[in-house]
Amino acid sequence: MQVLTKRYPKNCLLTVMDRYSAVVHNMEQVVMLPSLLRDVQLSVPGRQARAGAPDLYNYFTMLKAICVDVDHGLLPREEWQVKMAGGETDEAENEAAETEEPEDEVLGQLDLEAQFHLHFSSLHRILTHLTLKAEEVTRTYQEIMRQAK
Repeated sequence: MQVLTKRYPKNCLLTVMDRYSAVVHNMEQVVMLPSLLRDVQLSVPGRQARAGAPDLYNYFTMLKAICVDVDHGLLPREEWQVKMAGGETDEAENEAAETEEPEDEVLGQLDLEAQFHLHFSSLHRILTHLTLKAEEVTRTYQEIMRQAK
């Protein structure tokens, strides 16, 4: 597993981001055959697997994709919209978003500190949760490989 080289306070968002990145990179190094994760459900103690729940392969690909954003930053808004729209942009949608921005800006300035705290703590919780998922994918893959021997 990668060792964190930077030192930040324990609850610092950068610490959580570095830990997530290290765990996902470790998962990528351990999981040599991601296809073995297909149709394997995430085991949650005390709960049965839900029908239609994503398999570990879906988690693996999602965790890798999120890690790219954590490591390299987000795409600019226009590029992200093109990616989400499947390569097609809607000019009317872009214009509508531009006209909404001033309203959002006025509302957003009312309580920026509260909004920042909400999003900051949410991002912290989400990254911590995703880190645990990456560790579970790695652990399950290692169990599958031990059983195959």
